[in-house]
Amino acid sequence: MSGQRTKLAYSAADASPSKARWGALRLIGDVRQRLGANGAFPGTSGGPNVFLLGIFGIALIVGAVDIVNAITIIHNRPQVNPLEPFIWEATSGVAMLAAAWIPWKVLCWFPPARGLSVAMVTAHLVAAPVFSLCHVGGFELLRTAILAAAGAHYTMGPPVPTFLYEFSKDIFAYALIVSVFLVAERLLRERPQPAQAETMFAIRDGARLTRVAFEDILAVNSAGNYVEFVLRDGRRLLMRSALTQIEAQFTPRGFVRVHRSWLVNPARMTGLSPNGSGDYTVALGELAVPLSRRFPEAVARLRAH
Repeated sequence: MSGQRTKLAYSAADASPSKARWGALRLIGDVRQRLGANGAFPGTSGGPNVFLLGIFGIALIVGAVDIVNAITIIHNRPQVNPLEPFIWEATSGVAMLAAAWIPWKVLCWFPPARGLSVAMVTAHLVAAPVFSLCHVGGFELLRTAILAAAGAHYTMGPPVPTFLYEFSKDIFAYALIVSVFLVAERLLRERPQPAQAETMFAIRDGARLTRVAFEDILAVNSAGNYVEFVLRDGRRLLMRSALTQIEAQFTPRGFVRVHRSWLVNPARMTGLSPNGSGDYTVALGELAVPLSRRFPEAVARLRAH
């Protein structure tokens, strides 16, 4: 800037980037849980860790894109002070990181593991323009303050065209941020603890939380977006989850996947009957569970049990 007051012409284009039985109790429980969300996805080792890892990943991506954009602007507009494009891109990146808490909170209130719902889609549709508004307003304020401190004058672009232009790009930025947080959640998903360290499992059924011993669980059955826990005392408890997630937690405790829809507790097996086609039926007291020949390791293990 060389201490001289310079008129900077700037426009937005310059900166490239159910099940019925759940009923009312289930609904109340979901709302209460979402409003009380502490920033952690269900099944993760902790919200703060997921958030920080996600922000780190977003910062790397945004930083790389901003550098490329700044270099491109300098190449295409050699008359521009080389420092200006970096200021434009850096302020956009900082404002975007600051606004990333918006898609994060939507993910915390409506985790993908709960399944797609009208409420989830509506929340994201509302959050996206709010995210873009915070992004655009943030970088406009930062640019005005930074350039004013440097003795230069900053002219904002027309508000409506500027927002519409940036929003057309921020839709993709919003989707990218959501994707990065989901990847971070996947990477930090809570690892199953050894059976000796934890003997109880918490089954959340709406607003009710039931803790049961692993040894009291006969089997787990997939039921659409839910899993059903069959207990020794005859109770059947539902929880919204994928069977693969339960399998990851229960396999270290000795449970075996015997069918695409079933996990069983071999310690509670009371009989194994062949069906004549390579398949079997596993008896766990009065409960009969199919054992598919497509799970040869389970067949071998239960036959040797």
